[in-house]
Amino acid sequence: MENWLKKRIALSPTKLAVVTPETKLTFRELGDLVSKQMGLLAKLVKKGTHVGVLTNNNLTGYSLILALQQLGCVIVLLNKRLAAPELQYQLADAEVELLIYEDDLALVDLTGLEMVSFSELANQTSEACQGLAEFKPDEVTTIMYTSGTSGRPKGVCQTYNNHLYSALGSALNLGLTTEDNWLCVVPLFHISGLSIMMRSLIYGMTVTLLPKFDADEVMRYLVAADITAISVVPTMLKQLLALGQSSLNPAFRFFLLGGGPIDKPSLEKCQAQGWPVIQSYGMTETASQVVALSFNDAANHLGSAGKPHFFIQLKLASDGEIMLKGPNISPGYYHQALKNQRTFVDGWFKTGDIGSLDQDGYLYVKGRKGDMIISGGENIFPREIEDCYLKLAAVAEIVVAAKEDAKWGQVPVAFIKLKEDISREKLVTYGRKFLAHYKVPKEFYLVTDYPRTASGKIQRYKLLAQLAKLQKIV
Repeated sequence: MENWLKKRIALSPTKLAVVTPETKLTFRELGDLVSKQMGLLAKLVKKGTHVGVLTNNNLTGYSLILALQQLGCVIVLLNKRLAAPELQYQLADAEVELLIYEDDLALVDLTGLEMVSFSELANQTSEACQGLAEFKPDEVTTIMYTSGTSGRPKGVCQTYNNHLYSALGSALNLGLTTEDNWLCVVPLFHISGLSIMMRSLIYGMTVTLLPKFDADEVMRYLVAADITAISVVPTMLKQLLALGQSSLNPAFRFFLLGGGPIDKPSLEKCQAQGWPVIQSYGMTETASQVVALSFNDAANHLGSAGKPHFFIQLKLASDGEIMLKGPNISPGYYHQALKNQRTFVDGWFKTGDIGSLDQDGYLYVKGRKGDMIISGGENIFPREIEDCYLKLAAVAEIVVAAKEDAKWGQVPVAFIKLKEDISREKLVTYGRKFLAHYKVPKEFYLVTDYPRTASGKIQRYKLLAQLAKLQKIV
């Protein structure tokens, strides 16, 4: 297939491509910036080089991702919230040869690869450089990490075809066109943010890029700017609702809601004040949403994720596990042959989520087959946290579970058997050395034993039911 950026520049050179608080660029101007970045990268990378990118939401990071794609590099998108040991693992696992990072994202104790900051890159000697004429559909262009029940994150490989069909499926479902202006406040290192970038090239739509989610700032854009769409996770939508602003700009069409379940009262409140919310279902392995409600169905199927996009097949296994097939689906996890054999079976992707279908074919997602915690749109698996804390001398045993939270949806809490006394402050400080802050348990409870099934498996729901009776570590 033809290079998306080159094609888009040829089709709509003067169309507005990216808007930030500081600047506005047409596709031709964006192409010029990307070409400059390519010239700076020319001595450092070649086609197929695995390059890690650690960036905030800004124009430099945006253009660098596109420049690396033009050069045929495999782009490893890294979560800036990770602790150093987590980051080190992902860099090694993805065989990253070069890490490009934003200057204000402090890096410590990283070894085994070349690193260059944004400012250092800008001082490189620029060389004339041509991007790829064509993208090979089944070639991997990005790797993005998602946590797994084993405690080790997995690198999800995403091909050009994955991103293309994700964009096409969304366009058909949501009626997206070149006239749309998508407000991007979700991170570029998440599939939700990256997919907006890819859609921009494929549709020719404008992306308005903000550095982070700030409810007041986002609302100002939704009211005063010509924004037509925004991707949000439940905690974002709730914060926007809390502002009490009902009237949005006349061009606004929808909130695309993903990143986990939301309570029905919040959806009803959106409905009452005329906010069009499109509930959806997708994940890193599906290159963004693959199931979504249509505009016509949203009001009558509150709580449903909708129906599969045009290119996606969906079925439920005998135990209710959601299974998907289609060109959106990742070819697999990087260097995870055994996991791939178990997860990608006869063309079907076993999501690990449990769901149900009503008589009209609408999907309702019940939760993870395992014990994943979804906190503010971030996926957290208890095993990863447990493995971390078991290395602490004072901890004999630990079980982590999801506690419902009004702000974040869910938060992790820990049930601990101790070898020696330790304060909550020391437990939190230890966790933050090795884990992203949202993975550190919000509360710690002392236990003498764990409720188990006849086969010996711990029953986390029974621990959560005992919270009021347990001693909290302070």
